[in-house]
Amino acid sequence: MTPTLLKIAFIAIGIFIVYKLIFSGKRGLTVFEMHFKEGRLNAHKGKIPEKFEKECRAIAKTNKLTCTIRAEKLNGVRLHVSANVGDDITQRIRNMFPFEYYDKKQVDNSRKSS
Repeated sequence: MTPTLLKIAFIAIGIFIVYKLIFSGKRGLTVFEMHFKEGRLNAHKGKIPEKFEKECRAIAKTNKLTCTIRAEKLNGVRLHVSANVGDDITQRIRNMFPFEYYDKKQVDNSRKSS
């Protein structure tokens, strides 16, 4: 009976490891997330650049969008827009996004001497 339980445990651990390797996918730190429903900002989290938020609200309102816009930071910042949004609108949103705002190198002023 003990060898059978060990075999089952070994198989279960193997399946779990394979599942994690396939479905874990590299996801970075979520910078912000915006949820739109029928053109209105339904929910948001994180720090959203003010100008980008206003422009996204305007686009969502004119096109009555129901979607999610998310920015993730892994090596650089990546912008994800729901698949139900058309390519032309997705491109307009990407063109407005301030990538340079997130690409700035942080300067350490504490090490500067007078």
